[in-house]
Parts: sequence; structure tokens; C-alpha cells
Amino acid sequence: MIDLRLLREDPDRVRASQRARGEDVALVDSLLSADERRRSSGVRFDELRAEQKQLGKLIPKASPDEKAELLKRAEQLKADVKAADAERDAAEAETQELLGRLGNLVHPDVPVGGEEDFVTLETHGVIRDFGAEGFEPRDHLELGQLLGAIDVERGAKVSGSRFYFLTGVGALLELALVNAAIAQATAAGFTPMLTPALVRPQSMAGTGFLGQAAQDVYHLDKDDLYLVGTSEVPLAAYHMDEIIDADRLPLRYAGFSPCFRREAGSHGKDTKGIFRVHQFDKVEMFSYVTPEDSVAEHQRLLAWEKQWLESLELPFRVIDVATGDLGASAARKFDCEAWIPTQGKYRELTSTSDCTEFQSRRLSIRVREGKQVRPLATLNGTLCAVPRTIVAILENHQLADGSVRVPEVLRPYLGGREILEPVSR
Repeated sequence: MIDLRLLREDPDRVRASQRARGEDVALVDSLLSADERRRSSGVRFDELRAEQKQLGKLIPKASPDEKAELLKRAEQLKADVKAADAERDAAEAETQELLGRLGNLVHPDVPVGGEEDFVTLETHGVIRDFGAEGFEPRDHLELGQLLGAIDVERGAKVSGSRFYFLTGVGALLELALVNAAIAQATAAGFTPMLTPALVRPQSMAGTGFLGQAAQDVYHLDKDDLYLVGTSEVPLAAYHMDEIIDADRLPLRYAGFSPCFRREAGSHGKDTKGIFRVHQFDKVEMFSYVTPEDSVAEHQRLLAWEKQWLESLELPFRVIDVATGDLGASAARKFDCEAWIPTQGKYRELTSTSDCTEFQSRRLSIRVREGKQVRPLATLNGTLCAVPRTIVAILENHQLADGSVRVPEVLRPYLGGREILEPVSR
């Protein structure tokens, strides 16, 4: 949710942001009109109430003849106040509904365009030449089956397509990744959090996931609860309706949770293996900072993501995501994409977004600085989305015999194991 004062003062900036996102520009004018009705109806209500109160003071002192006229006016005022109150409430509801449909203002440096119009900022690591090494790389699913680590057939039997079991060393690899990620986050000053997987509608809406992303969300109708697609949701709502003293900032949390996504728009995409699934576990970083510190914090989150991928010895690139692929809450987003050898391209492993004041306004989270109270800024960043990270590790660190070299950072969490060996079934 953006600041209505900014909308009134600089509507062209908001129109430009909507246009860059590929969203409805006419929404801005509809919102301006609703806001004007909200303010004018509020003024009229206040004027009528003031007259009503003044009349209430005059009636006891009036003569019998005057009192009859004043009572008649009081009756009319009562009806007018009631009508003005209803008009004010309706205009307020319309304003909030339209405001809720407006995306965050995009940062001026974000590249304009759709999914493929990103800008590559950095490239890290060396892509292996498997041909020079004398063998054809196996994909993660074949490797996972050789290692006894991934079972998608039984996942589909039990739960349907895009579900899976991590078995044996696959389960141990997930636990190693989660523990290593939490260890890095804790060393960086994040508070580890185990978060709820089910949240109320106000939590989901407040983080911006019931707009354009609603089709990917699982909803439990009977309980009116939502399964989270990321622990960003409960971490953002953790301080909902709170005022935080400025000297407590920054607040940084590292949440571990299961994540659930319908993947509604991904029919036919990544159907093989565990790259795009309906349920997975993830370690997510989340920060609360002052609005003035959000750009710097965004760079810090990106640096921690790069540190993580470098520790896993993965080749990757950093991209500045284009306006049409930001998501409603983000003003700017950087993705880290790891090289996937059998796909011959980079694929997203982590993402970090600066949501500025967008979520805090919707969730009523504010910072107190002396006598001033105002919205703060929220940011999020993936540290480890487990299945995709397993995909990248298996494919990039595989050896000719189907075994996989374990990155050094994970070895302490795998009993010192340096190689994952194929197993016989």
C-alpha cells in the first residue's frame, strides 16, 4: 500500500510505476476520485455533526416557538448525519479497495519490461566443461535415483504430480542445507524462527499475496486460513499492529518453514524432477529497517545470498529483475540464478526484494523516533530454497560414476562425508 499523500502530490509518478509494471494505469485516476469523495464526505460529516452538537446546546435555551423549529431542524440533521456517515464509509471502503489493488512504486533504476528484460549485474564461478572431462552430465533426477535420494514416483502416487520424497542421503542433504543456512544467518545476526504454515487472511493480504499472486495460494475454506508460500508472510505479520522503537532496528529474522504453491501458471514447465513443486522447505531472511536504510539493507541481503551460493561452490549470476516481473509488494528485486548444466541455463535459486513501506502500511507496523511515528520498511531474501538448491548441487558437483562431491560447507552436517555414493536398490 502506497502513501495517499504521495498519490495526491505526484500522481504521474504512480501512473508511471503502474505503466512500467504493465498494470492498469486508469486505477490511479479511479483512486484519486475515490480519495476526493472520501475526504469531501468526511468534511461534510464533520460539519453536520458540529451543527448537530451546536443545535443540541441551543434547544434547551430556546423559547417554545423557537424550540419547535429547532427540533424540526434537529430531526433533519439526524437524517443528514446518518446519510453523510454512510457516504463517508462507502468512500473510505472504495478508497481502501482500490489502494489495495495498486502495486508498490517501482525503484527508478529497475529495468522496464517483462520477465526476459532483466539486467545481469554480476556473474560468479566457473561453468564446468563436462565434455572436456569426458562424460555427459546426468540430470538431478537420475542422480537422485542413483543416490537413493529422490523418489518422485511414490511422491506422485501418494500426493499427485509435483510432489516427491527425499529419502536416505536426500533427506540428510536437506537437513544439512537447512542447518548450514541457519548457521550462516545466525552468525550474521539474524534471529532464527520456526514459523506457522497457516495464516489468517489479513496476514496473507497484508504482505501482498492475495492480489496477482492469489492463484498460487492454497486456501482452507472451512477454517478461512491460508497455507503460506514463504515464511515471508508470517515474518512480515509477526509485528502486525505494533509500534517499534527506532533503537531496536534493524530487526532481522531467519525463518524456516514448509512452503506451498499451486504453481497455477506453470503447466508443462519443469515437470521433471523437483525443480518446480507444490511443497518445499525454505530458509528465508526478513528485515525491518527505517525507510532510509532499505536500499542499503537490500544490498546486505543480496551479499548474504551471494555468500551462501559461493559457499556451496555454485556458478551463478545476479540479475536486476524487470518491472513486469517484480510482484506487487516489491519496489526492486534481485535474483541469484545458479547454472543448471543439463538445462544449459541459469535458473533462480534465491531472490531478495525491497518492499519499502508497502507491507508495513497494510499491516500497520510503525517505527517510533522520538515523538514521530511512521511506517517502517520491510525486506525479504531467500537464503535456501531446498529442492532447487539440491538440484544445483547434484548437477554441478556430480562425478562420472554418478557420485556427487559434497561442498565443504555442508560436510560438518553430513558427518564429514565428502562424497555421496550411488546405492544399489
